[in-house]
Amino acid sequence: MANIVRMKDIAQRAGVSTVTVSKALSGQKGVSEGKREEILRLAKEMGYKSQTDRSSRSNVSYNLGILMASRFFDQFNSFYGNLQMLMTNEAAKKECFATMEIISPEMEEKMVMPRLLAKDKVDGYLVLGCLNEAYLDHLDRESDIPYVYVDFAHSSNKRDCVISDSFYGAYQLTNYLFGMGHRDIAYVGTLLATGSITDRYLGYLKSMMEHGVRVREDWVIPDRDRVTGMMDTGRFFPIPEKMPTAFVCNCDLAASYLERKLKEKGYRCPEDISIAGYDNLQYPAITDVHFTTYEVDTKEMARKAVHNLIHKINREYYRKGTVIVVGHLIQRETVRDLTE
Repeated sequence: MANIVRMKDIAQRAGVSTVTVSKALSGQKGVSEGKREEILRLAKEMGYKSQTDRSSRSNVSYNLGILMASRFFDQFNSFYGNLQMLMTNEAAKKECFATMEIISPEMEEKMVMPRLLAKDKVDGYLVLGCLNEAYLDHLDRESDIPYVYVDFAHSSNKRDCVISDSFYGAYQLTNYLFGMGHRDIAYVGTLLATGSITDRYLGYLKSMMEHGVRVREDWVIPDRDRVTGMMDTGRFFPIPEKMPTAFVCNCDLAASYLERKLKEKGYRCPEDISIAGYDNLQYPAITDVHFTTYEVDTKEMARKAVHNLIHKINREYYRKGTVIVVGHLIQRETVRDLTE
C-alpha cells in the first residue's frame, strides 16, 4: 500500500492542483493540451493506477481507516464502540481491513494530520463522530483520499455522510409521551455539543410546538461539556425547581445518569417521573433501568457507510450526500401512562 501513487503525488511533481490532475487523467476540459500531456507522461512514469484500474482486479481489497475523537472514546460510550466494531465487521465482509486512529484535541487544534492519512496507509477513511469542522476542512484540503462521515453531517451539506434520523426519532418519542398524557416534558442534552443532540432537541421542539406547549428555559437541561463532551452529574443535569412529569434524553447514557441523580433525590421512575432515552443501550454500571427509547439501526449505518466508501474508492455509483437511516421506538416501563 505504501507504494501506491496518488493524484496528489503527480500534482506535486507537475506543480498543479489535484483537481487539475484529475481533469487531465479523466479527459475533462479546463486543462491545456501541453499540461495534459505532461501530467499523463508523469502518471505513466510514476506508475499511477486509477481506482477504476484497481477495482477491475480480482480479489481486490482495501485498507480503510476509522478516525474518532478521543472525547468519544471512554468506558461508557458503547454507542461508538459498537458502531466501530460493526464497521470493522462490514469491512471484513468486503475483504477489507479497518484500522482505527484516535484524534486528540491537540491534533485538532494544531491541525496535525492523522498518521493513516499523512503516510497514505489507507485507501479511504470513515470519520466516526463529529470532529472540529476546521480540522475536517484541513483533512479535505490536504488529502485526496475518499471519506465518509458517520453519525454527523458537515454544515456545508456537500460531503458524504451517514446519520440516524435524530430529528424524527426525538419527534416520535415526544409525541409518544404526549400520547401517554404528559404535557410537562423536559429535554436533556447540551445543545450544539453534537449535531445529533441538537437535531433531537429540534424534533422534541417540533412536537412541543404542535401540541401548543411552551418550552421552559430550565427544562432544556445540559448533560455534558461542549468542548470535551464529558458528562458530569455534579456540573450538569441541574434538577429544575418546577419538575416536569417526563424527560426526553438525547441518549440512554444521559438517561442513566439522570435516573441515578433523581433517585438520589428521592424520585422514582416511573412512579414519580417518566424518562425516555435514545439509542437502545444499557449501562448497568450506572443503573439497572431499561428505558423507553428510540433504537438507532447501527447495523444499517455501518453497512451503508462501508458500502458507500468502497463504491466511492472504486468510483462506482453510490448515494452521495446525506444518507439518513431510520430507527424505531421501543416502549418499556419507564414512561407512566397518565391517561388511566
